[in-house]
Amino acid sequence: MKTAKKLFGTDGIRGVANIEPMTAETALRLGRAIAYVFKKEPRRHRIVIGKDTRLSGYMLESAMLSGVCSMGVDVLLVGPLPTPGIAFITSSMRADAGVVISASHNPYQDNGIKFFSREGLKLPDKLELEIEGFLSDFRDPSHRPTASEVGKACRIDDAIGRYVVFAKNTFPKEMTLDGLKIAVDCANGAAYKVAPEVFYELGAEVFPIGVRPDGENINHDCGSLHPEALRDEVKRTGADIGIALDGDGDRCVLVDGQGNVLDGDHLMAICARTMLKEGRLRGKTLVTTIMSNSGLDEAVKKAGGRVVRTDVGDRYVVEEMLKGGYNLGGEQSGHIVFFDHTTTGDGIISALQVLSVMVRKNKTLFELSKVMAPRPQVLVNVRVKKKVPLLEVPAIANALKKTIQRLKTRGRAFVRYSGTEPLARITVEGESRDEIEAMAGELADIVKRELG
Repeated sequence: MKTAKKLFGTDGIRGVANIEPMTAETALRLGRAIAYVFKKEPRRHRIVIGKDTRLSGYMLESAMLSGVCSMGVDVLLVGPLPTPGIAFITSSMRADAGVVISASHNPYQDNGIKFFSREGLKLPDKLELEIEGFLSDFRDPSHRPTASEVGKACRIDDAIGRYVVFAKNTFPKEMTLDGLKIAVDCANGAAYKVAPEVFYELGAEVFPIGVRPDGENINHDCGSLHPEALRDEVKRTGADIGIALDGDGDRCVLVDGQGNVLDGDHLMAICARTMLKEGRLRGKTLVTTIMSNSGLDEAVKKAGGRVVRTDVGDRYVVEEMLKGGYNLGGEQSGHIVFFDHTTTGDGIISALQVLSVMVRKNKTLFELSKVMAPRPQVLVNVRVKKKVPLLEVPAIANALKKTIQRLKTRGRAFVRYSGTEPLARITVEGESRDEIEAMAGELADIVKRELG
């Protein structure tokens, strides 16, 4: 029987900063744990630590650094940098592991901690369980070094420049962005310095917003979850494309020149079909999650490919990609992984791949988006007080069964928990928006009554 994790969700550990488990005390112990887990050979080890722009990042960064150094492992500090940038630095500097202090798209009062291996990949369940075991067993006292064996920390001053060059190199060298107007919303988050620089250095005229972080405005009415400000900026500037990133820069959604918001499904449809046509999509397969619209399946199938689905979470997408040898996968939320270029979701690189299609085909984003016709889909979030197995609650299980029976072959319905927030997510997809909105509302009422 598989052991259940208690701390780790689908994307690391998250919670309200300064309340367990997101306290300085737990961060220090996690620092010791990650150092212990990766300190295998008798040599000097190094762990990269980066963060987004949240006020609580200072507190957790200092605690994590102390924990790592107390186990005789050195720390490489990169400061605010997108999650994929930290994965890149970890891999390129041959560090033993990477730590990201971020709660991604969550509000500023939350924070989180997630880890990368030296290959720049999210840790498998086995290693996360080992880290949790270290915390529960309190094994660290007997492993604390002294004197010159204590770890030290140094700052990688050129981390931003390294990542800018890396991201630019994923764009075809024979192309530029000359003549394009790009509005980019950095969500007052980790990409606020690097994203405008990347697009500017490739030749675009850049209109940045969400680039004045104050520790409290990350994701606030901006970024990929709130693209309204970006849509206004596209209209104001006459931009050809708008790029909305989230707080840690690993996801993006786009806005075309007419103000239409395009999610990760549209981005994957555009890129998968292009890669299929050019013979670059390995196994003629796109990997996505159960959340993606069935219109994506139809778009890829028409181009001669297929879609493989996984549980929700980019880590599960990546695991399937590694297992099948595929090179493109992602989520409707905008986490897209281009294995030919990077090891994890990267909003900047995702945008660059779509821009390369625009330049190569000399088409607008509005024209490219027509490759996919999404079916009506409704997502409703319900805040819950506790997370019990949803299908073990009779009222919820019966209501979901009846909804699926009503839809028959005309759509889909499922209920799941968020892996990062105390939310139950209800998704209904079908032919009639009015019908599925009513169904989703009925399910939400029952979930709220039973678990709210």
